[in-house]
Amino acid sequence: MTLSIATWNINSVRLRIDLVGDFLDSHQPDVLCLQEIKCPEANFPYRAFRERGYEHILVNGQKGYHGVATISRRPFTPVGHREFCRKGDARHTSVAIPDGNGDILVHNFYVPAGGDEPDPEINPKFAHKLAFLDEMKSWLTGRETDRKAILVGDLNIAPYEHDVWSHRQLLRIVSHTPVETEGLEEVRQAGGWLDAMRHFVPKEEKLYTWWSYRAPDWEKANKGRRLDHIWVTPHLGHRLAGIEVVRDARGWQRPSDHVPVIARLAAA
Repeated sequence: MTLSIATWNINSVRLRIDLVGDFLDSHQPDVLCLQEIKCPEANFPYRAFRERGYEHILVNGQKGYHGVATISRRPFTPVGHREFCRKGDARHTSVAIPDGNGDILVHNFYVPAGGDEPDPEINPKFAHKLAFLDEMKSWLTGRETDRKAILVGDLNIAPYEHDVWSHRQLLRIVSHTPVETEGLEEVRQAGGWLDAMRHFVPKEEKLYTWWSYRAPDWEKANKGRRLDHIWVTPHLGHRLAGIEVVRDARGWQRPSDHVPVIARLAAA
């Protein structure tokens, strides 16, 4: 079975449902994982997806904040949501998609942004982010990752030098500080995850998925960061067939500051 899976921090699914619909019509991924949907389950726009053939939907929502949703045109089995750091935040969901001999487990994550000050002693939001990474590292290993699995989402960290527009200038900016980048690498390595985007784009090349709203001309300034990620376990590494960053989406009317990223898996 071939599989295409997209991840997108939509920054309010109801506000941008027309953009999501246009994206599904034009790119037609099998699975779409959204983050920062900013609505509870009851207010999620299910109809807009089902009208396009995306009938399988799992939502972990929260009024006004956070929230993730996994939408698929292929049947899946809901696996559930994990609560991190005992905060009650809606930041994770997972589903199992049939894949011939066994399933593919798909994790959808929205890691905390961490606030503005990169000091956990004075910034509780940054302390929460580091604790979240620690919990991911302890959980996503062993039998949790010794299988066919994909991890996608807004991980709110740009781990490598060329994942940001200026490594030197962003070393003390939340999302690219050493404690964050090292923490995310520890999560990835603990589970043996493969970075699907960097599998196709060498680390020496610039690669972004987010451009700030603060830039008057985001495209000209191009001060981006790679905050959105797709990882696969080694059980799927040989099936990676391509990656696409839909950069044009940042220029759509009333866009999210993130753009969709699509990974494609070949048949087994």
